[in-house]
Amino acid sequence: MLHDSGRRGFRVLRPAALALGIAAFGFLALIPTASYAALNDETQFVLNSFSFLIWGALVMWMCAGFTMLESGSVRTKNASVICLKNVGLYAIAGLMFYFVGYNIMYVGVPEGGWFGTLTLFYGTTADEVTLLTSDDAAAKAAAGAAVVKNGYSTMSDWFFQMVFVATTASIVSGAMAERVKLWSFFAFITVLTAIVYPIVGAWTWGGGWLSAMGFKDFAGSTIVHSTGGWAALAGAIVVGARKGKFRADGSVKATPPSNVPVVTLGVFILWLGWFGFNGGSQLALGGAADAVALSNILANTNLAAGAGVMAAIALSRPLLGRVDLLASLNGAIGGLVSITAAPDIAEHYWAVVIGGVGGAIVVVGLMLLERLKIDDVVGAVPAHLFAGIWGTLAVSIAGGGDLLVQLIGVAAIGAFVFVASWAIWTVLKLTVGVRIAPVTEELGQDVAELGIEAYPEFVVLPESDD
Repeated sequence: MLHDSGRRGFRVLRPAALALGIAAFGFLALIPTASYAALNDETQFVLNSFSFLIWGALVMWMCAGFTMLESGSVRTKNASVICLKNVGLYAIAGLMFYFVGYNIMYVGVPEGGWFGTLTLFYGTTADEVTLLTSDDAAAKAAAGAAVVKNGYSTMSDWFFQMVFVATTASIVSGAMAERVKLWSFFAFITVLTAIVYPIVGAWTWGGGWLSAMGFKDFAGSTIVHSTGGWAALAGAIVVGARKGKFRADGSVKATPPSNVPVVTLGVFILWLGWFGFNGGSQLALGGAADAVALSNILANTNLAAGAGVMAAIALSRPLLGRVDLLASLNGAIGGLVSITAAPDIAEHYWAVVIGGVGGAIVVVGLMLLERLKIDDVVGAVPAHLFAGIWGTLAVSIAGGGDLLVQLIGVAAIGAFVFVASWAIWTVLKLTVGVRIAPVTEELGQDVAELGIEAYPEFVVLPESDD
């Protein structure tokens, strides 16, 4: 009976509900079309701003991945200094990009120009301040309209762009581990994040001369990763190899990582963060097209990383004489770096090809650096520089880029960053010095410089050169 009563009640209410719906529709029809547009614009503004912040937080989490990867790759006596370097470089990157970096990269860059303004500080716009603080309803409404028209909040964009700078700086840290002075490293990172990287960004994403030529680098295979790789390569050459790494007879001393599970965890964190790195570079979240593009970007990012792993595993046995775990982990990073220049491609099999070649390049690159006697502790140069170059050129295969323009971009950015970095490292070497003292290198930076050990239950013994 209760069931029947409910059904009868619904039959009685149905006409009333229908009438109410018709009335509501009629009321909405009276609202001007402009109000719908305003509502949609504001929704777009909220979604864009929120996506910048969420994607940016994922990219920031990559700093944790770099910290785990690097601290696990070095010997236990230097793990604590790696942690301090990574926290420090993230702090420096944020401050420098606020003080001057963002303005150089984005504000007032002439079309086809070289860099933006040299003014200090960057922050919330006057309209945004009015929206937050004004008691005048009319002024607040006008400010709100102007803010929404921008498409996203000012500082959400700044935050998203800033975490890319920190990624560039993190690449340098791992390559030069275990022998570079802490404060010299921080000084280099200050110049890199305040001036060098922003100039590269102004040429490309800021609308400068490379952008005017049609250079394509969707999320930064060259702009971010090769920039960090060139800076790391210059530093590794100027500072030199770790003591005993390359013996007089030409052989290479093995320096196995202190914590393989931590290295693996670091790579998985980087893999996760890369979804924010590439996905956020869509720079919009406002409709079906953006949703489809984001889905493709994340799928391609994952496919390329997987292909990089498998290519590295397959090549490590014949080239390195063993199935090399560290080469395989770097293969994932190589695949991720390679696809970063064009993760928005619709043909997903190209992501597999591009990522697989990137993973193979990393394995060959590790061997090349050893032949050249360049000491790169974590394999940052092959994974970020070599794979970044490949990924940028691969845009001309699958991403609609012009090969000549891509080559010009790779060469110009490489020459500028390498020469600038070489000059900065050389000036530091001739003034304050860049290499730790031999006794510090033997004891480890943790005890000699920080007075703290990452693994205090272990006894650190002097190492032989054998």
